[in-house]
Amino acid sequence: MEKSKPQRQSGRLQKAYQLRLYVAGQTPKSLAAFANLKKLCEEHMPGQYDIEVIDLLKKPQLASGDQILAIPTLVRKLPEPIKKIIGDLSNTERVLVGLDLRKQK
Repeated sequence: MEKSKPQRQSGRLQKAYQLRLYVAGQTPKSLAAFANLKKLCEEHMPGQYDIEVIDLLKKPQLASGDQILAIPTLVRKLPEPIKKIIGDLSNTERVLVGLDLRKQK
């Protein structure tokens, strides 16, 4: 998995959405969550996001900082308030509502 590169504008870092995806290794569910997130970000907020993937098999101590209880979990750090979405992020509507990109029906 990769970390997406934030966009630079006039020499300053510009990112409206700071996202962390917590996974445990490169399991099919983890890979699906990353692919779904990447696609969703490109379609709904191109150039406005930064994705940080944290593998809890390599750095388990990082789970406590965002109180991760299940994986994969997406944490929206910015804009505040912090939001969490658990699962492979395949339900686009649920993820968009969870990230406040779409209002709940």
